[in-house]
Amino acid sequence: MRVPHTCEHVWDSFLSPAQETVAILNFQSARETVIEQILHSRFSQPKPETVSLMDSLGRVLAEPVHADRDFPPFSRATRDGYAVRSADLAHVPAQLRLIGQVKAGSAFAGSVGKMECVEIMTGAPLPQGADAVVMVEYTREQKGQREKMIEVQRGVALGENLVGQGSEARQGDLLLPKGKRIGYGEIAMMAAVGKQTVSVCRQPQVAILPTGDEVVELGETPGPYQIRNSNSYSLQAQVASAHAIPVPLGIAPDREDRLHEMIAVGLQSDLLLLSGGVSMGKFDLVEKVLADLGAEIFFDGVAIQPGRPLVFGRAKGTFFFGLPGNPLSTMVTFELFVRPALALLAGESAAPLTFLRARLAKNLQRKAGLTAFLPGVLEGSYHNPVVSPVEWRGSGDLPSLNRANCYLVIPEETAEISAGEWVSVLPR
Repeated sequence: MRVPHTCEHVWDSFLSPAQETVAILNFQSARETVIEQILHSRFSQPKPETVSLMDSLGRVLAEPVHADRDFPPFSRATRDGYAVRSADLAHVPAQLRLIGQVKAGSAFAGSVGKMECVEIMTGAPLPQGADAVVMVEYTREQKGQREKMIEVQRGVALGENLVGQGSEARQGDLLLPKGKRIGYGEIAMMAAVGKQTVSVCRQPQVAILPTGDEVVELGETPGPYQIRNSNSYSLQAQVASAHAIPVPLGIAPDREDRLHEMIAVGLQSDLLLLSGGVSMGKFDLVEKVLADLGAEIFFDGVAIQPGRPLVFGRAKGTFFFGLPGNPLSTMVTFELFVRPALALLAGESAAPLTFLRARLAKNLQRKAGLTAFLPGVLEGSYHNPVVSPVEWRGSGDLPSLNRANCYLVIPEETAEISAGEWVSVLPR
């Protein structure tokens, strides 16, 4: 891992090309650096707050959830049929006397004796004395007799078609650990233990600051060489999708004094996202201002396409990312690096990226050296997925991104891939 250095060193290298060139990290090393720096920092753990069960969706548990009783709390039938003693069906067909019925939500008051059975519905508790359920499909009711008799045509094993009491969890068992992200399954689990309110971690607040005189707000008419502020809105959407709170700060102009003021405000949030101004141009002032704020830079470039000029560091106790200004670069670097950072800042573990595998639809050639995340279209059936690269004009090509539903991932050392080969795909 690269030894952290100050922004002054980085900026000096930019101003003096003859000096030592600042190295960039590969994709995996950069991602590991983000995770390790946040994990090992002294930032305070997110404070807990109590919300209603449904308001906890998407949040992170601030305390563990334990079973308040056995799961299931009784041995229950998993099929409609008859509760029996398995030993009575050692030889079939067998004639059993029907002594009653039990449905879900009720109980049978008596006990199943030798060569007896009780009609039982799915979800109903197993009557005392029975140890298995024979499915109704393998039985036949005998008519014309004083007592109701059931002919069973197939034997059952001990415990067959049952879920035993406590077989899923015992009272007091850990069901959901602290730091677990809450989805619909977790909602169901907490409802099952009767939790009406949930202790969750406070959501991180994420300051968003696009930079540059070429960027204008949506309500303004852009000049012939200006662009609208799309990055602020895409970042707000991505932050919200990560269950954090976006804090848009407006647009920072290419003025060092104003940029300094706005970055200082952004550093009061839990994380600061800067967009643009991190390249080596004359007016790319972000790193210089961060140096004045005493920032520590952990890396200032990643060998990926798009998104190479990515900066990650910390200033005034707050982590920040300097994201490239081109829209695709901004979005890709958020997914690869900012999303795991937000997970950690929210009290969750940083989950690994989930890659799919698909066959490449046509030959692909490119210049090796960078791990590529190219817009692609994933289609085909579940057993024969196919991915096609989308024609694009570089990292500023928003229309190409919106023709895509995934990123086609190409390892840094790979220059050519033939049609039909299996490749990695990152869902969008």
